[in-house]
Amino acid sequence: MTNPPMSNPPTTNPSGRWPRPDPQSALVVLVAEAEPLVARFRAAHDPAAAAGIPAHITILFPFRAPARIDAAATARLAACLRPHAPFAYALTAIRRFPGALYLAPDPAAPFRALTRAVWAAFPDHAPYEGRHRAILPHLTVAQSGDERALDRIERDLAAAARPHLPLHAAAAAITL
Repeated sequence: MTNPPMSNPPTTNPSGRWPRPDPQSALVVLVAEAEPLVARFRAAHDPAAAAGIPAHITILFPFRAPARIDAAATARLAACLRPHAPFAYALTAIRRFPGALYLAPDPAAPFRALTRAVWAAFPDHAPYEGRHRAILPHLTVAQSGDERALDRIERDLAAAARPHLPLHAAAAAITL
């Protein structure tokens, strides 16, 4: 949990999450193995990448304002995450949400378990501010309010991903 918190990215996206008027942090699993495949797509189409946030699968966002992350919070985080062992997974498929294109991890259940554990320890921090009922782990590749643009990006990503998927990785650390 040593990386700097994510706060006030400079761009906007269709979900309205960026820019945030108040600094926030996030808990993520970094996916360095995906960077060679997704970096150019994310740089062009994901506001989080433009803000300097590497490829990742979110465990909990938003978490806390950086000023509210103290020794007690990090100790509570460590305690709730301690029972969860590192695990292997693969990014296996390109999928869509309205307004977003992402890579889906398999298995997804361990990511959900991590999210639920952190949420249970910090019940005032619902995943995605409670906007979505389901916890759907994903690595965002592109965001756009233009579904036709996402269709084009998806075709380009599919062609680029053909030799790379499934992309194997391990979740061994959570970054704050």
